Amino acid sequence: MTNTLIKKVYMDCPLCEKKHEVEERIRTASVMLKGEKVSYNERFYFCTNADEDENEFETGSMTNENLLNARNAYRIKKGLLTSDEIVDIRRSYGLSQVDLAKLLGWGEATISRYESKAIQDETYDTMLRLIKDNPLKALEFLKKNAHKFSGLKRLEIKEKMTEKLDAYGREFLSRQTFECAYVDFEEPSDANGFVVLNIDKIEAMISYMAEKVTNLFKVKLMKMLWYSDVLAFIENGYAMSGMVYRHESMGALPVGHYSLMNLEKLNVQEEMSYTCDTMLHIYPTVGMDYSVLSKKEKIILDKVIEKFRNYKAKDIIDYMHEEKAYIDTTAGEIIPFSLAKDIRAF
Repeated sequence: MTNTLIKKVYMDCPLCEKKHEVEERIRTASVMLKGEKVSYNERFYFCTNADEDENEFETGSMTNENLLNARNAYRIKKGLLTSDEIVDIRRSYGLSQVDLAKLLGWGEATISRYESKAIQDETYDTMLRLIKDNPLKALEFLKKNAHKFSGLKRLEIKEKMTEKLDAYGREFLSRQTFECAYVDFEEPSDANGFVVLNIDKIEAMISYMAEKVTNLFKVKLMKMLWYSDVLAFIENGYAMSGMVYRHESMGALPVGHYSLMNLEKLNVQEEMSYTCDTMLHIYPTVGMDYSVLSKKEKIILDKVIEKFRNYKAKDIIDYMHEEKAYIDTTAGEIIPFSLAKDIRAF
């Protein structure tokens, strides 16, 4: 097999048991991995004193490097991130191997294996790609798995992600991420209340509610958005925001609700509850353009605000659990707006 001399190294040769210059060489080798034949660069030492049957050897570090090269060749062939690319993702956020695994909700040794010996499957690869060039998505994972980090560590990671987010452009990424959650709902249908997603209106709806509701937190907000869309659907024949809602344990939740809370024009602050849990407090946005809301839409929002202004999160969850639209759907299922015609009286 053709090989190329890289350099000569003076060392103790394990083949001839003498100390002399040994040639370090490289060649293209082939191996079968997961049923696929892949070619990769293989480094080895060549002893000119040894006989032809046994004149090559590798150190332990060389063997590990060659195996890693073979696995990366397989990754490239299958369109997966290489081990070096995974390292780059981790370092770009200033994370240790354990930190990145925790961030994504994986076992603590998972990233270590992917950077050294194991080949990730497509599902894990997709999750890594989600945060590779999108710090907003990384922030979503941090919120979802915040309980896995100490308060100080979480703040350190968030600061690094925020720096990266500023470099990419907050508004573009926040909208892009939220819009991606709606790729399956780009046409008017019963799922979105026959209205396509309107992010400008959603931002205005949320800020409008925050101006009139003290202590507006995420759980309560999500239900108020659903009721606003449902009332608009009943009165006009179409919803207000274009959001799609799923049946979840805490009631209706918009598709992409993690991304929703990251929209740049929203004024959302992380605050600690008396139980030391992280809560998202929504405040009005200074200078918000409310002209995207019609007079009729503001009246609908006012009805929802008046109804639920003093409700606690548990109260509004319990209230919604009694809605026919919720009762007639199952966990994870889209709640069609046609079921909402039987909404409880306001």
